[in-house]
Amino acid sequence: MRRMTRFAAVICPLMLAALPLGAQEPVAAEGGEEITKTHALAVFGEPAMPADFERLSYVNPDAPKGGEISIAVGGGFDSYNPYTVKGRPVALASVMNERIMQKVHDESETFYCVLCETVEFPASRDWAIFNLRPEAKFSDGTPLTAEDVLFTYETLRDKGLSSFRAVIAQSVAGAEVLDDHRIRFDFVEGYPRRDVIQQTGNLPVFSKADFEAKGRELSDSSPDPFIGSGPYMFGSADMGRRVIWKRNPDYWGKDLPINRGRYNFDSIRIEYFADSDAAFEGFKAGEFTVRRENSAEKWATGYNFPNFENGYVVKAALENEDKALAQGFFFNMRREKFQDVRVREALGLVFNFEWANTTLFHNQYSRTESFWENSYLKAEGKPSEGELALLEPVAGDLPEGILTEDAVVPPEGGARQLDRGNLRRAGQLLDAAGWTVGSDGQRRNADGEVLSVEFLEDSPTFDKIINPYVENLRALGVTATLNRVDDAEFENRRYEFDYDVIVANALTYMTADDGLYQTFGSKGADDVFNAAGLANPAIDALIDAGVAAETEEEMITATHALDRALRALHIWVPNWFKAEKTIAYYDQYAYPDPLPPLLDADLYFPFYFDFWWYDAEKGEALRKAGVLR
Repeated sequence: MRRMTRFAAVICPLMLAALPLGAQEPVAAEGGEEITKTHALAVFGEPAMPADFERLSYVNPDAPKGGEISIAVGGGFDSYNPYTVKGRPVALASVMNERIMQKVHDESETFYCVLCETVEFPASRDWAIFNLRPEAKFSDGTPLTAEDVLFTYETLRDKGLSSFRAVIAQSVAGAEVLDDHRIRFDFVEGYPRRDVIQQTGNLPVFSKADFEAKGRELSDSSPDPFIGSGPYMFGSADMGRRVIWKRNPDYWGKDLPINRGRYNFDSIRIEYFADSDAAFEGFKAGEFTVRRENSAEKWATGYNFPNFENGYVVKAALENEDKALAQGFFFNMRREKFQDVRVREALGLVFNFEWANTTLFHNQYSRTESFWENSYLKAEGKPSEGELALLEPVAGDLPEGILTEDAVVPPEGGARQLDRGNLRRAGQLLDAAGWTVGSDGQRRNADGEVLSVEFLEDSPTFDKIINPYVENLRALGVTATLNRVDDAEFENRRYEFDYDVIVANALTYMTADDGLYQTFGSKGADDVFNAAGLANPAIDALIDAGVAAETEEEMITATHALDRALRALHIWVPNWFKAEKTIAYYDQYAYPDPLPPLLDADLYFPFYFDFWWYDAEKGEALRKAGVLR
């Protein structure tokens, strides 16, 4: 998995929607108003599990507790605060901050109460009350109360990233503590009601006492780990090199039905390496135990080292039904040279995926075409009648052909690195955009400025992919370069929008939600979520339609229209995907069979941390063999 915007688990509002039909308990309130009280919220249906469920369907409820699991991360870290753009936070920095409600791996659009016992609301959904579990407490033993929830909401509202502040301000009018374990949220009049309860339920919960005692500021880097109420807490660290998160033996929620068979490892160790190649060497030597393999070349040819050949390491290709990540080369449209759609389309034409797949990827990938690739939300063919109804009023802000042509797909490249047909087409587009070739072979505009494109990258793994792309762009007359920097410089430049092109992932989910404003909307144009800096009124209107959709059919139609419009704008050069999850691990772990269908339901707490477990007998055999360091 490529670079994920590190704040999204906290500040990207959730996308879940309409109320469950049969899993609700009607309660009479004052004045005779009927109130719904439920343990879970599902989209366009009802939760699969009743209020008295005993466990999640896909876990092993008898999984043993113990052992360690370890992974590698590239670069380094200098902060324990994942909620600020200052510094580079340690991996899993928010692991201790539980949320009020939680998503699961076998229901794509259902959230269940965790910190809350129930949530109640009227038919209008003008407000919601979360009834918190009185036994909930932080890892320091202090109780978690409604005051902590209120403090968290107000802190994120006032000091979170600007795009999140804008989104939450337009949806949540305010919050009020009713008693120690009840908090009410009121929602802004006229704002679509479909997602507001789940959006609020996705809030993490900070310890107000911890913030006040340590003088924490959410906007500052922190040398001190937060405390939280979750199953894991800070263990130890070697700053910039290693961190260990340990399971809290006194975790308040360990006996909840939703937690049975989960959070089984005593510790999660994360080792930092300079890059992916160095990490792979460390894995081969037994310095860490689980590797999610994202290199097609290594998966095809690299697993010939002794620990694998001796059967100590297992390779597994795990099937799943997750939507593909929307990864690509994103143009920084905050820069004038990328504001013409013809320029962006031209630059995308000379990336030859077919050649790269054959030459570099061992034909293991498929080309990403959509921001909702590998899902029913992907736009296909010509727009439907429903899509046209949404697109026609905003067509003036979108490229010509949006109403009549098939959804944009990347061009097919040939067997050679440089496809001559695509090169000619790209040249015609740049000529039309005013970037013409001079006597020196370089493209310039009417002001004599050279068309230059710098790829900013901090991973040497991408060198072999970007360098041929750079060569193709140079053949087009573009002054293209690859600038590989260290991770600290990359992060600083990314947050300051000091780049031409970066590899990024646009966060999209299986329901249109408020987070789309941050990823693609004008409200997020000056925030790190929106890698392209996209600010287009048509896109804003289509996001509005998706967020306001009251039925699943309406939501799908709006997402198709949005996907179609985004692709027509050529804000990215889409990368590639593989439907299965390729993972290698030292043979001391076990997991349920079958696995749940949505392995990446939580992108920020990997599934192998969530419901795998340690096999002590196998682990002891590896240690006796001297395999692990």
